[in-house]
Amino acid sequence: MQILGILGFVVALLLSVMIHEFGHFITAKRYGMKVSEFFLGFGTKLWSTQRGETEFGIKAIPAGGYCKIEGMTPGDQMPEGEESRAFYTAKSWRKLIVLGAGSFLHFVLGYLLLFVLFAGIGTNQLLPVINEVVKGSAAQSAGLLAGDEVLAINGKQVKDWYNDVKVIRNSNGVPLTFSIKRGSEELTITAAAKLEDVEGGKRYVLGIINDVGIKRAGPVTALKNSAIVTKDFLFESVKSLIKLPSKIPALWGQTVGGQSRDPNGLVGVVGVARVSGQAIGSDSLSITERISTFILIIASLNIFVGLFNLLPILPLDGGHMAVAIADEIRAFFARLRGRPRPAGIDVTLLTPVTMVVFVILAALTVLLLVADVVNPVTLNL
Repeated sequence: MQILGILGFVVALLLSVMIHEFGHFITAKRYGMKVSEFFLGFGTKLWSTQRGETEFGIKAIPAGGYCKIEGMTPGDQMPEGEESRAFYTAKSWRKLIVLGAGSFLHFVLGYLLLFVLFAGIGTNQLLPVINEVVKGSAAQSAGLLAGDEVLAINGKQVKDWYNDVKVIRNSNGVPLTFSIKRGSEELTITAAAKLEDVEGGKRYVLGIINDVGIKRAGPVTALKNSAIVTKDFLFESVKSLIKLPSKIPALWGQTVGGQSRDPNGLVGVVGVARVSGQAIGSDSLSITERISTFILIIASLNIFVGLFNLLPILPLDGGHMAVAIADEIRAFFARLRGRPRPAGIDVTLLTPVTMVVFVILAALTVLLLVADVVNPVTLNL
């Protein structure tokens, strides 16, 4: 089963790459730019087909993909009569849309995966079914029994126990009316929560322990929950990127010094693939829980990659976006001074900076690869 998880991750990653590049492709075509190639992978060409002016195909090394938009720099030669279709000549706002479309689709894909998880597969949630009644509790005194299902509290239907239980916690000991389903009967039971010590604080509780089970959310709730989790993933991704430089020394020690691998530290593609395999192959999880964990991994990965790609450093899309924004700032100040718009920044002049960043990213990738092979991250499943 682990190999299925790893293969599933590889397929999901390649699909994510294709979707990213499709974002560049569709927006570039929308604004009349010339797109000559759309390939999955790098290296030797294995297969291709021509569709209009674009060659679509697959290359030997499945380590990403690319969408070739002609005229990215002033030095690129355009076919005669198509000079106006060069990326370089486009308005800055169009450049920003084309460059940001890949990351945008990563965010959309992450959100849609979460929606499928909440609405189609379901997640582990507290159910309004009593699994156990604590001895000497208000629930026992009121006559509540294990197996009872709470249908309503004070006449309000129970839909989400995680939120509905707050009525009990905020009751201040005032008696509450519970509509209970017991077997084929529906009963009405009145109970007053007691103030108890819970996790170092005081809280009004009935003294019941609920069942936990898989529950699907309705479409509206799923849309809302997906947005909340997407926001949380974005926030955590930002924190991870801020902390990334400080975690590299620890990663070095875990790779060459034999230190135990930090599961909350840096993990490469191979490490994530291993974790996906562990999740799918875990005997301690149900099939639904395995699929849910896999979807969460892919969703969070897409959101992180989308955000990472927006970093304002070349050769990332965010670096090219920063150049386009700098062009507009220069043009703005030129207008203030009554001067003509200056020529756009030629990114080829920034090649030394780009190469330094590329070498750093490549070195980090290699370090992560070695770490994921010799000292892999494992899940406690």
